Amino acid sequence: MEEEQKKIVQIGIYNHLKVIKKVDFGVYLEGGKFGEVLLPARYVPGGCKIGDIIEVFLYKDSEDRIIATTEKPYAKVGEFAFLKAVEVSQFGAFLDWGLMKDLLVPFREQRENQMEKGKWYVVRVCLDEKTERIFGSARIEKYLDKEPSGCREKEEVDLIIYGKNDLGFKAVINNSHIGLVYKNEVFVPLEIGQKVKGYVKKIKEDGKIDLCLQKEGYEKIGGAAEDILEKLKKAGGFIAVTDKSAPEFIYGMFGISKKTYKKSIGALLKKKLIAISDDGIRLKK
Repeated sequence: MEEEQKKIVQIGIYNHLKVIKKVDFGVYLEGGKFGEVLLPARYVPGGCKIGDIIEVFLYKDSEDRIIATTEKPYAKVGEFAFLKAVEVSQFGAFLDWGLMKDLLVPFREQRENQMEKGKWYVVRVCLDEKTERIFGSARIEKYLDKEPSGCREKEEVDLIIYGKNDLGFKAVINNSHIGLVYKNEVFVPLEIGQKVKGYVKKIKEDGKIDLCLQKEGYEKIGGAAEDILEKLKKAGGFIAVTDKSAPEFIYGMFGISKKTYKKSIGALLKKKLIAISDDGIRLKK
């Protein structure tokens, strides 16, 4: 059991560690390969006693000591976050990531334009295996898998928008892959650093991944059709939306793309639940 714990206790993630000693300035936790790890008094839960198991995050302080905290950073090792630069020094930029000790992004891990105090950046939280120090990197693609292995078309994924080009918005998929949301398929404001749910639309032959912000295909039609009917009822049986309505208007009205709207309307017509006229759609009695 002890050997197993030595393997699983890691810096940069959450660990569940046992309290083994109480002192005036905190408690010591059983830290596996790191030995006794201090949890400073400010983070010790009320009523804490020897033998309790506490969830803590481990990192190295400015003096290179392993420290535990019950504070939760905005991202742990292997994850991406949108963080604010609070200081720039000769070593690099320091970003606020939710802990007392700020996250250092060395100059070598910054992009062409060096980070500036007060600005926000999408970074990956990384661990230097040799020094066991945590650092940040703005070189997003460096840490992402170029192969689409593990991704499946139509699956729901977590996205963080990290860039923009002429085609659309670049996104990190599940902290592991790169994808693109085409700008002509975006009907809501998207900002750099924004976290959203999305779907894998297509995996191309060259391995690139196309994304969309809503589920496509007939799986979506049932729910979308029901939403349209509900909105028709609340609107008194009529809504002034037609085939000529702008995609942005349709998205604002129903929260779906124009393509999904047309399929949903077609399904409702077949069931004879609605009627379409030149000025809009009507609920049949």
